[in-house]
Amino acid sequence: MFKKLSTVLVLFVVTLLVFAPIMRAEEGMWTFDNPPMKQLAAKYNFHPTQAWLDHLRLSSVRMNDGGSGSFISADGLLLTNHHVARGQLQKNSTAEHDYIANGFYATTPDQEMKSPDMEVNILVGMENVTEKVQGAAKGIKDPKDAIKAREAEIAKITKESKDKTGLRSDIVSLYNGGEYWLYTYKAYTDVRIVFAPEEQAAFFGGDPDNFTYPRYDTDMAIFRVYDNGKPLHTDNYLKWSAKGAAPGELVFVSGHPGSTERDETMAQLLVQRDIVGPGVTEYLQRRVADAQKFAAQGPEQARLVATTIFGLQNSLKVYIGRKDALADKAILEKKQADESDFRARIDANPEWKKEYGGVWDTIAKGEELVKPEIKGQIFRRSDSRLLGMALQIVQYVTEIKKPDGERLPQYHDAGLQTLKFQLASPAPIPVSLEKLYMTTALSLGTDKMGKDDPYFKAILNGNDIPTTVNTLIDGTKMGDPAFRKSLMDGGEAAVAASTDPMIVTARRLDPVVRANQMRLRDTISTILTPAGEKLGKARFLAYGRDAYPDATFTLRLSYGTVDGYPYNGTIAPPFTTFYGLYDRSASFSNKDPFDLTPKQAAALPKLDLSTPLNFVTTNDIIGGNSGSPVVNREGELVGLVFDGNIESMAGDFVYDGSKNRTVAVHSAGMMEALRKIYGAGALADEIEGKK
Repeated sequence: MFKKLSTVLVLFVVTLLVFAPIMRAEEGMWTFDNPPMKQLAAKYNFHPTQAWLDHLRLSSVRMNDGGSGSFISADGLLLTNHHVARGQLQKNSTAEHDYIANGFYATTPDQEMKSPDMEVNILVGMENVTEKVQGAAKGIKDPKDAIKAREAEIAKITKESKDKTGLRSDIVSLYNGGEYWLYTYKAYTDVRIVFAPEEQAAFFGGDPDNFTYPRYDTDMAIFRVYDNGKPLHTDNYLKWSAKGAAPGELVFVSGHPGSTERDETMAQLLVQRDIVGPGVTEYLQRRVADAQKFAAQGPEQARLVATTIFGLQNSLKVYIGRKDALADKAILEKKQADESDFRARIDANPEWKKEYGGVWDTIAKGEELVKPEIKGQIFRRSDSRLLGMALQIVQYVTEIKKPDGERLPQYHDAGLQTLKFQLASPAPIPVSLEKLYMTTALSLGTDKMGKDDPYFKAILNGNDIPTTVNTLIDGTKMGDPAFRKSLMDGGEAAVAASTDPMIVTARRLDPVVRANQMRLRDTISTILTPAGEKLGKARFLAYGRDAYPDATFTLRLSYGTVDGYPYNGTIAPPFTTFYGLYDRSASFSNKDPFDLTPKQAAALPKLDLSTPLNFVTTNDIIGGNSGSPVVNREGELVGLVFDGNIESMAGDFVYDGSKNRTVAVHSAGMMEALRKIYGAGALADEIEGKK
């Protein structure tokens, strides 16, 4: 299961570019402005046209729950993974209607179920604004003033774009500051659930099979996007391939990989290995343990916390994989060799050496400043959604009065529409989960940072943890979206006058959070941001522009072939079939987590068991690519990405085409399931263009 990775460290760990001098076959998460044309022409004699690229780009969507998707009909049907849709299914579920466990199918349009807070984005425009952003800091000697100038310019560019186009407008840093791009998105927030299988069908094999292959999962879900109350009509959707991909066939993945660290310096990788990884792993382990204890209290508690456990276990498996990768001598030697080659190329040119030769040492010094901050960035948290929203409101009413360029970055005009949409979410926030998450976070945080840490002092206010948690959560109205809106509409006066305990706590917490954010900006970003820009420029000098940047949860294109690989002393097949699903279940006596659903068991006589169900490709992906379409040369959808194999878990740092594999659901398998397991013939007809 491949979801977007935890962003707990993105607050301060700055990735910098050290690009490998040798591009491995089929390696790369390429931006659509710089697709791998030379590689495709040389190896596959394939020359995608601009129309082909544009159609694929406009058919692909970013799911802001943390994954990807694609349009598969002219009337707004959108395909993604069950585990990407899981959050919206959970928010619609009750004790009486558990849509995660039992699945969902809207047989008529009026039954399509509204997602409480799903936003989907389509990338409609890309503009290189590097000169504007970098130029804003030219001639400014004080690093603090230079950072402020960059931030002000970014705010100006995005505001002008939003005002002019009405589109979501984001500045994307690529090559870690070597380039800045303005990405404009068409955003839709009326997104309705049409179909989802049972969790057991989507995640057959459970956590033991997660990040492995062979697999037998129907990890799919279908939404419909609405515009002005009607199904979105679009000419940009992917035609469904009935036969799907064949062994050895060239295929493409168009999706939104979350983040990679392939371009970090050795100094940064060692910080990841020695400090970041162990800290995050400890945090995840504690949360998993506490959530499992809560689940053991009863069926309803288990239902409420299941999605949390699902995500935490996935993240934990990722971080264990990262730890193993950075403990691999061969991987570290490769990364060191890449960095040595890069430095040698810069040092060989006297002008380059004078301008850029010292940047690695600058980054290493910056990382020394990062090290003591890491523990606080991991453990200084409340994990309360209610307190998080209260803090956003407290900050919002203050920031909105300032000129756009002087605000905290998260409150620039260009992002306010999304912020308000999230704060207006009608999704229920279970009190029992809030208490669980907050108790775990405060207990672990005070163990690590001490109760006198300013962050925790502001929350606890002299009380113990149980008293604080119960008082805040039982006494607040923050779970009511109308109350949240009234505070935002009332501005500073309403927030200042509020006696709601969450708002009162957020008012105490705000100066602590602001001071920390500004301190990190003034002491660390002032070093690492300009150093990143320098190293990005050096990389272009040393290797040209025929390379891809690290992942940034923005749209990327990868290419590869359908291909098995050697594993466990044998060979993994390119495909699995429905035969394998029923055999694997029987081999475990149909016991959890290898049990069949009642619908799967009943459908056995109707199925063509030779139909491909899952398959693997050499495409280069990472967390965030979940739900990405797999397409062939004709741009037809042949599969749906849902995971990577265990060997791909080093993919944060390196790509190895001999064993890294993308795991996908086969288009023929999805159609077989829709028609014969779920009786969704009308939906299948729409997808295949038969209605």
